[in-house]
Amino acid sequence: MTIIWWTLGILVVLGMAIRILFEREVKACFERDPAARNLVEVLLTYSGLHAIVCHRIAHALDRIRVPVLPRLIMTAARWLTGIEIHPAATIGRGLFVDHGTGVVIGETAVLGDNVTLFQGVTLGGTGKEKGKRHPTIDDNVVIGAGAKVLGNIRIGRDSMIGANAVVIRDVPDHSTVVGVPGRITRTKDRHFPGINLDHTHLPDPLTERLESLQHEIDALEQHLKEHRKSPSPSQPHH
Repeated sequence: MTIIWWTLGILVVLGMAIRILFEREVKACFERDPAARNLVEVLLTYSGLHAIVCHRIAHALDRIRVPVLPRLIMTAARWLTGIEIHPAATIGRGLFVDHGTGVVIGETAVLGDNVTLFQGVTLGGTGKEKGKRHPTIDDNVVIGAGAKVLGNIRIGRDSMIGANAVVIRDVPDHSTVVGVPGRITRTKDRHFPGINLDHTHLPDPLTERLESLQHEIDALEQHLKEHRKSPSPSQPHH
């Protein structure tokens, strides 16, 4: 019985510590996930939050050049959460990883504040080059499920990357990117009034134009059919 009470006490202390030290990350869970019901549930079950906590510890140890242990911590975190983050990656405050399974963040990746990542996102490199080889993600960026952001590129602040997009070039601030390879479909010169998490219903001018052309073709075909069915004018008698 004593062991149970000690265990509960330790969990309460750890929960309070996480609530205080990771206030912005916990707040992000409630702001960006409608399924978040209460604090206890978030602290105990949100794998994205667990991965961030582990990364902060591993990153601090990596900064003071502790060997092996940071990678071991993040390997254990990957096994527990399904999220792989290199301990050397730089991550700002307020990161929210929704679901998280399959998320990969490379060694030289840099994430700003209030970034949102959905499941299956990869912030990866493009080869075996040395130095900065992973993307820089500025503040308030949303990256949709399955998207791949590759190489030493920058994703500007307040931008949105659509689900399953593959981005290999810089993206300016306030942009929307969709497709493979990623195409910039919208750029705004003003700050978003909030963080828009709808990463599936994004504009795609190419698709819209193709659909418009298809409608025109359908209308022409219908017109030809009606013309063929209409009776021919009588030929004049000589």
